[in-house]
Amino acid sequence: MLPSLDLAHALTALLLYLPIAASAASLQPVTGFGTNPTNVGMYIYVPDKLASRPPILVVPHACHGKAQDAYTGNQYATLANTYGFIVIYPDSPNTADKCWDVSSPESLSHDGGGDAQGIVSMVKYALSKYNGDANRVFVTGTSSGAMMTNVLCGSYPDVFAAGAGFAGVAFGCFAGNGYDVWSDACAKGNIVKTGAEWAALVTAAYPGYSGFRPKMQVFHGTADTTLYPQNLQEEIKQWTTVLGLSVTASSMTNNTPVAGWTRYKYGSTFEAYSAQGVPHNIPTQESTVMAWFDLTCTSGSCYSRPSNGSSESAGGPMQSGATTLSTIVTTAMGSLTAAGSRNTADATLYG
Repeated sequence: MLPSLDLAHALTALLLYLPIAASAASLQPVTGFGTNPTNVGMYIYVPDKLASRPPILVVPHACHGKAQDAYTGNQYATLANTYGFIVIYPDSPNTADKCWDVSSPESLSHDGGGDAQGIVSMVKYALSKYNGDANRVFVTGTSSGAMMTNVLCGSYPDVFAAGAGFAGVAFGCFAGNGYDVWSDACAKGNIVKTGAEWAALVTAAYPGYSGFRPKMQVFHGTADTTLYPQNLQEEIKQWTTVLGLSVTASSMTNNTPVAGWTRYKYGSTFEAYSAQGVPHNIPTQESTVMAWFDLTCTSGSCYSRPSNGSSESAGGPMQSGATTLSTIVTTAMGSLTAAGSRNTADATLYG
Protein backbone atom coordinates (compact mmCIF):
# COMPACT_ATOMS: atom_id res chain seq x y z
CA MET A 1 0.00 0.00 0.00
CA LEU A 2 1.31 3.47 -0.86
CA PRO A 3 1.93 5.84 2.07
CA SER A 4 -0.55 8.67 2.60
CA LEU A 5 0.37 12.15 1.40
CA ASP A 6 0.80 13.26 5.03
CA LEU A 7 3.24 10.40 5.67
CA ALA A 8 5.08 11.11 2.41
CA HIS A 9 5.26 14.76 3.47
CA ALA A 10 6.79 13.79 6.82
CA LEU A 11 9.30 11.40 5.24
CA THR A 12 10.40 14.00 2.72
CA ALA A 13 10.80 16.63 5.45
CA LEU A 14 12.99 14.19 7.41
CA LEU A 15 15.12 13.51 4.34
CA LEU A 16 15.99 17.20 4.03
CA TYR A 17 17.94 16.97 7.30
CA LEU A 18 19.71 13.67 6.73
CA PRO A 19 23.23 13.40 5.29
CA ILE A 20 23.39 12.10 1.72
CA ALA A 21 25.97 10.08 -0.12
CA ALA A 22 28.36 11.91 -2.43
CA SER A 23 27.06 12.24 -5.96
CA ALA A 24 28.86 12.76 -9.26
CA ALA A 25 25.78 14.42 -10.75
CA SER A 26 25.92 18.18 -11.27
CA LEU A 27 24.03 21.00 -12.91
CA GLN A 28 24.73 20.93 -16.65
CA PRO A 29 23.93 23.41 -19.45
CA VAL A 30 22.12 22.13 -22.54
CA THR A 31 21.90 23.76 -25.97
CA GLY A 32 20.07 22.83 -29.15
CA PHE A 33 17.13 21.30 -27.31
CA GLY A 34 14.41 22.43 -29.71
CA THR A 35 12.14 25.38 -30.50
CA ASN A 36 13.29 28.32 -28.40
CA PRO A 37 11.95 31.63 -29.75
CA THR A 38 13.37 33.86 -26.99
CA ASN A 39 16.62 31.96 -26.39
CA VAL A 40 15.84 30.75 -22.87
CA GLY A 41 18.83 29.03 -21.27
CA MET A 42 18.53 25.39 -20.20
CA TYR A 43 20.24 23.74 -17.24
CA ILE A 44 19.48 20.22 -16.14
CA TYR A 45 20.21 18.06 -13.12
CA VAL A 46 20.19 14.32 -13.83
CA PRO A 47 20.86 12.20 -10.72
CA ASP A 48 23.31 9.30 -10.90
CA LYS A 49 20.47 6.82 -10.41
CA LEU A 50 17.38 7.55 -12.45
CA ALA A 51 13.97 5.99 -12.02
CA SER A 52 13.10 3.65 -14.90
CA ARG A 53 10.79 6.30 -16.35
CA PRO A 54 11.81 9.44 -14.49
CA PRO A 55 9.37 12.26 -13.78
CA ILE A 56 10.43 15.78 -14.77
CA LEU A 57 10.37 18.76 -12.41
CA VAL A 58 10.77 22.28 -13.83
CA VAL A 59 11.96 25.00 -11.42
CA PRO A 60 11.97 28.50 -12.96
CA HIS A 61 13.93 31.05 -10.91
CA ALA A 62 12.65 34.35 -9.51
CA CYS A 63 13.36 37.86 -10.84
CA HIS A 64 16.96 39.10 -10.62
CA GLY A 65 18.10 35.49 -10.37
CA LYS A 66 19.35 32.75 -12.62
CA ALA A 67 19.11 28.99 -13.02
CA GLN A 68 22.01 28.42 -10.63
CA ASP A 69 20.15 30.33 -7.90
CA ALA A 70 17.13 28.07 -8.24
CA TYR A 71 19.46 25.06 -8.13
CA THR A 72 21.21 26.10 -4.92
CA GLY A 73 18.20 27.81 -3.32
CA ASN A 74 16.11 24.69 -2.69
CA GLN A 75 16.45 20.97 -2.03
CA TYR A 76 15.04 19.51 -5.26
CA ALA A 77 18.37 18.29 -6.63
CA THR A 78 19.08 16.54 -3.32
CA LEU A 79 15.64 14.95 -3.41
CA ALA A 80 16.19 13.92 -7.03
CA ASN A 81 19.20 11.88 -5.87
CA THR A 82 16.88 9.84 -3.67
CA TYR A 83 13.80 9.54 -5.85
CA GLY A 84 15.32 9.46 -9.33
CA PHE A 85 13.50 12.33 -11.02
CA ILE A 86 15.07 14.94 -13.33
CA VAL A 87 15.13 18.66 -12.54
CA ILE A 88 15.18 21.33 -15.25
CA TYR A 89 16.30 24.84 -14.27
CA PRO A 90 15.45 27.32 -17.05
CA ASP A 91 17.38 30.60 -17.24
CA SER A 92 15.60 33.79 -18.31
CA PRO A 93 17.01 35.49 -21.42
CA ASN A 94 15.85 38.87 -20.08
CA THR A 95 19.14 40.55 -19.20
CA ALA A 96 17.44 43.71 -17.90
CA ASP A 97 16.01 42.13 -14.75
CA LYS A 98 15.96 38.35 -15.39
CA CYS A 99 12.17 38.27 -14.95
CA TRP A 100 10.15 35.78 -16.97
CA ASP A 101 7.95 36.59 -19.94
CA VAL A 102 4.55 36.11 -18.30
CA SER A 103 2.89 38.99 -20.14
CA SER A 104 3.27 38.57 -23.89
CA PRO A 105 0.53 37.04 -26.05
CA GLU A 106 3.18 34.55 -27.20
CA SER A 107 3.78 33.08 -23.74
CA LEU A 108 0.08 33.28 -22.89
CA SER A 109 -0.88 30.97 -25.74
CA HIS A 110 -0.25 27.33 -26.54
CA ASP A 111 2.70 26.93 -28.94
CA GLY A 112 2.60 30.68 -29.45
CA GLY A 113 6.26 31.35 -28.66
CA GLY A 114 7.70 33.32 -25.77
CA ASP A 115 9.67 31.95 -22.85
CA ALA A 116 6.95 29.40 -22.15
CA GLN A 117 7.44 27.53 -25.42
CA GLY A 118 11.20 27.42 -24.90
CA ILE A 119 10.70 25.81 -21.48
CA VAL A 120 8.27 23.26 -22.92
CA SER A 121 10.91 22.36 -25.51
CA MET A 122 13.28 21.59 -22.63
CA VAL A 123 10.71 19.21 -21.17
CA LYS A 124 10.25 17.43 -24.48
CA TYR A 125 14.03 17.11 -24.90
CA ALA A 126 14.45 15.59 -21.44
CA LEU A 127 11.54 13.21 -21.90
CA SER A 128 13.04 11.92 -25.14
CA LYS A 129 16.69 11.74 -24.04
CA TYR A 130 16.07 10.08 -20.67
CA ASN A 131 12.94 8.03 -21.41
CA GLY A 132 10.97 10.24 -19.05
CA ASP A 133 7.37 9.82 -18.00
CA ALA A 134 5.36 12.33 -20.04
CA ASN A 135 2.42 11.94 -17.65
CA ARG A 136 4.50 13.08 -14.66
CA VAL A 137 5.82 16.55 -15.56
CA PHE A 138 5.60 19.20 -12.84
CA VAL A 139 6.53 22.85 -12.32
CA THR A 140 7.15 24.99 -9.23
CA GLY A 141 8.60 28.44 -8.65
CA THR A 142 8.56 31.58 -6.51
CA SER A 143 7.55 35.13 -7.46
CA SER A 144 8.28 35.46 -11.20
CA GLY A 145 8.88 31.70 -11.14
CA ALA A 146 5.40 31.27 -9.65
CA MET A 147 3.96 33.46 -12.39
CA MET A 148 5.67 31.23 -14.96
CA THR A 149 4.27 28.19 -13.14
CA ASN A 150 0.76 29.56 -13.67
CA VAL A 151 1.55 30.44 -17.30
CA LEU A 152 2.89 26.98 -18.11
CA CYS A 153 -0.07 25.20 -16.48
CA GLY A 154 -2.49 27.53 -18.27
CA SER A 155 -0.88 27.53 -21.72
CA TYR A 156 0.29 23.90 -21.72
CA PRO A 157 -2.27 21.74 -19.90
CA ASP A 158 -1.30 18.94 -22.28
CA VAL A 159 2.25 18.90 -20.86
CA PHE A 160 2.05 19.50 -17.10
CA ALA A 161 0.40 17.26 -14.51
CA ALA A 162 0.52 19.77 -11.64
CA GLY A 163 1.95 23.09 -10.52
CA ALA A 164 2.90 24.77 -7.24
CA GLY A 165 3.46 28.53 -7.05
CA PHE A 166 4.81 30.65 -4.17
CA ALA A 167 3.90 34.37 -4.12
CA GLY A 168 2.67 34.59 -7.70
CA VAL A 169 -0.34 35.99 -9.54
CA ALA A 170 -3.16 34.54 -11.62
CA PHE A 171 -2.60 33.51 -15.24
CA GLY A 172 -2.98 36.60 -17.44
CA CYS A 173 -2.84 39.14 -14.59
CA PHE A 174 0.36 40.69 -15.97
CA ALA A 175 -0.86 40.47 -19.57
CA GLY A 176 0.32 43.28 -21.81
CA ASN A 177 1.52 44.06 -25.28
CA GLY A 178 5.14 43.30 -24.63
CA TYR A 179 7.76 40.85 -23.47
CA ASP A 180 8.73 42.35 -20.11
CA VAL A 181 5.67 44.07 -18.68
CA TRP A 182 5.32 45.17 -15.07
CA SER A 183 1.69 45.67 -14.07
CA ASP A 184 1.49 47.82 -10.97
CA ALA A 185 -2.27 47.28 -10.86
CA CYS A 186 -1.84 43.51 -10.76
CA ALA A 187 1.03 43.65 -8.29
CA LYS A 188 -1.03 45.73 -5.86
CA GLY A 189 -4.05 43.46 -6.15
CA ASN A 190 -6.18 45.97 -8.00
CA ILE A 191 -7.07 43.63 -10.87
CA VAL A 192 -10.07 41.80 -9.48
CA LYS A 193 -12.16 39.50 -11.66
CA THR A 194 -14.79 36.84 -11.31
CA GLY A 195 -13.76 33.21 -11.54
CA ALA A 196 -15.39 33.00 -14.97
CA GLU A 197 -13.44 36.00 -16.22
CA TRP A 198 -10.15 34.56 -15.00
CA ALA A 199 -10.97 31.14 -16.44
CA ALA A 200 -11.78 32.72 -19.81
CA LEU A 201 -8.16 33.88 -20.06
CA VAL A 202 -6.99 30.30 -19.57
CA THR A 203 -9.49 29.07 -22.17
CA ALA A 204 -8.17 31.60 -24.68
CA ALA A 205 -4.64 30.30 -24.21
CA TYR A 206 -5.56 27.01 -25.88
CA PRO A 207 -8.81 27.41 -27.82
CA GLY A 208 -10.79 24.20 -28.25
CA TYR A 209 -8.86 22.24 -25.62
CA SER A 210 -11.15 20.24 -23.35
CA GLY A 211 -8.84 17.64 -21.83
CA PHE A 212 -6.99 17.20 -18.57
CA ARG A 213 -6.16 20.27 -16.50
CA PRO A 214 -3.17 20.25 -14.11
CA LYS A 215 -3.96 20.31 -10.41
CA MET A 216 -2.66 23.43 -8.66
CA GLN A 217 -1.20 24.43 -5.31
CA VAL A 218 -0.60 28.11 -4.45
CA PHE A 219 1.02 29.89 -1.47
CA HIS A 220 1.05 33.55 -0.45
CA GLY A 221 2.14 35.61 2.56
CA THR A 222 -0.33 37.98 4.20
CA ALA A 223 2.41 40.61 4.58
CA ASP A 224 3.52 40.57 0.93
CA THR A 225 3.90 44.20 -0.20
CA THR A 226 5.47 43.34 -3.57
CA LEU A 227 2.70 41.15 -4.95
CA TYR A 228 -0.18 41.94 -2.63
CA PRO A 229 -2.16 39.16 -0.86
CA GLN A 230 -5.27 39.85 -2.97
CA ASN A 231 -3.48 37.97 -5.73
CA LEU A 232 -3.98 34.75 -3.77
CA GLN A 233 -7.73 35.32 -3.85
CA GLU A 234 -7.61 35.88 -7.61
CA GLU A 235 -5.65 32.65 -8.10
CA ILE A 236 -8.22 30.81 -6.00
CA LYS A 237 -11.08 32.13 -8.14
CA GLN A 238 -9.23 31.31 -11.36
CA TRP A 239 -8.13 27.76 -10.67
CA THR A 240 -11.26 26.59 -8.85
CA THR A 241 -13.25 27.70 -11.89
CA VAL A 242 -10.81 26.11 -14.34
CA LEU A 243 -10.93 22.84 -12.38
CA GLY A 244 -14.70 22.87 -11.91
CA LEU A 245 -14.54 23.29 -8.12
CA SER A 246 -16.47 25.39 -5.63
CA VAL A 247 -14.78 28.66 -4.69
CA THR A 248 -15.65 27.80 -1.08
CA ALA A 249 -13.01 25.65 0.58
CA SER A 250 -14.04 22.12 1.48
CA SER A 251 -11.70 22.10 4.48
CA MET A 252 -9.31 24.35 6.38
CA THR A 253 -6.27 23.29 8.41
CA ASN A 254 -4.37 25.69 10.66
CA ASN A 255 -0.61 25.65 11.26
CA THR A 256 0.34 23.61 8.22
CA PRO A 257 2.94 23.02 6.90
CA VAL A 258 4.40 25.43 9.50
CA ALA A 259 2.99 27.46 12.39
CA GLY A 260 0.92 30.41 11.24
CA TRP A 261 0.16 29.00 7.79
CA THR A 262 -3.36 27.90 6.88
CA ARG A 263 -4.24 25.36 4.19
CA TYR A 264 -7.53 25.67 2.32
CA LYS A 265 -8.48 22.61 0.29
CA TYR A 266 -10.96 22.78 -2.58
CA GLY A 267 -11.23 19.08 -3.37
CA SER A 268 -8.37 16.90 -4.55
CA THR A 269 -7.09 19.14 -7.37
CA PHE A 270 -6.58 22.56 -5.80
CA GLU A 271 -5.31 23.92 -2.51
CA ALA A 272 -4.20 27.34 -1.29
CA TYR A 273 -1.99 28.35 1.63
CA SER A 274 -2.16 31.70 3.42
CA ALA A 275 1.04 32.41 5.40
CA GLN A 276 0.30 34.77 8.27
CA GLY A 277 2.80 37.64 8.58
CA VAL A 278 5.04 36.30 5.79
CA PRO A 279 6.40 38.87 3.29
CA HIS A 280 7.22 38.36 -0.38
CA ASN A 281 10.35 36.41 0.53
CA ILE A 282 8.24 33.34 1.29
CA PRO A 283 10.09 30.15 2.31
CA THR A 284 9.79 27.28 -0.16
CA GLN A 285 8.16 24.19 1.35
CA GLU A 286 9.79 21.38 -0.61
CA SER A 287 8.20 18.54 1.36
CA THR A 288 4.70 19.95 0.81
CA VAL A 289 5.34 20.35 -2.91
CA MET A 290 6.86 16.87 -3.16
CA ALA A 291 3.77 15.37 -1.53
CA TRP A 292 1.46 17.35 -3.86
CA PHE A 293 3.34 16.09 -6.92
CA ASP A 294 3.69 12.59 -5.40
CA LEU A 295 7.36 12.68 -6.36
CA THR A 296 8.33 10.39 -3.50
CA CYS A 297 6.40 7.65 -5.32
CA THR A 298 8.77 5.59 -7.47
CA SER A 299 6.59 2.63 -8.45
CA GLY A 300 3.00 1.53 -8.55
CA SER A 301 0.07 3.92 -8.77
CA CYS A 302 1.79 7.31 -8.58
CA TYR A 303 -0.08 10.53 -9.32
CA SER A 304 0.02 11.35 -13.02
CA ARG A 305 -1.97 12.71 -15.90
CA PRO A 306 -4.36 10.16 -17.39
CA SER A 307 -2.61 8.41 -20.26
CA ASN A 308 -5.38 9.25 -22.71
CA GLY A 309 -5.23 12.98 -21.87
CA SER A 310 -8.89 13.07 -20.87
CA SER A 311 -10.29 15.29 -18.14
CA GLU A 312 -10.32 12.37 -15.69
CA SER A 313 -9.29 13.46 -12.16
CA ALA A 314 -9.01 17.06 -13.26
CA GLY A 315 -12.46 18.25 -12.19
CA GLY A 316 -13.87 17.99 -15.68
CA PRO A 317 -13.08 19.97 -18.82
CA MET A 318 -13.31 23.73 -18.63
CA GLN A 319 -16.00 25.30 -20.73
CA SER A 320 -14.66 27.13 -23.74
CA GLY A 321 -15.22 30.87 -23.93
CA ALA A 322 -15.11 33.65 -26.46
CA THR A 323 -12.08 35.42 -25.01
CA THR A 324 -9.30 35.98 -27.55
CA LEU A 325 -5.61 36.74 -27.24
CA SER A 326 -6.34 40.38 -27.97
CA THR A 327 -8.58 40.39 -24.92
CA ILE A 328 -5.74 38.98 -22.82
CA VAL A 329 -3.50 41.81 -23.94
CA THR A 330 -6.08 44.50 -23.16
CA THR A 331 -6.59 43.24 -19.61
CA ALA A 332 -3.31 44.88 -18.61
CA MET A 333 -4.18 47.76 -16.27
CA GLY A 334 -2.29 50.54 -14.56
CA SER A 335 1.06 52.01 -15.45
CA LEU A 336 3.70 49.75 -16.94
CA THR A 337 7.07 50.27 -15.33
CA ALA A 338 10.32 48.38 -15.14
CA ALA A 339 10.67 45.95 -12.26
CA GLY A 340 12.60 47.33 -9.31
CA SER A 341 16.08 46.26 -8.33
CA ARG A 342 16.80 43.35 -6.04
CA ASN A 343 16.68 44.29 -2.36
CA THR A 344 17.06 40.98 -0.57
CA ALA A 345 20.40 39.47 0.28
CA ASP A 346 19.62 35.81 -0.04
CA ALA A 347 16.65 35.46 -2.36
CA THR A 348 16.10 36.14 -6.05
CA LEU A 349 12.73 37.79 -5.84
CA TYR A 350 11.10 40.96 -7.12
CA GLY A 351 12.71 43.97 -5.48
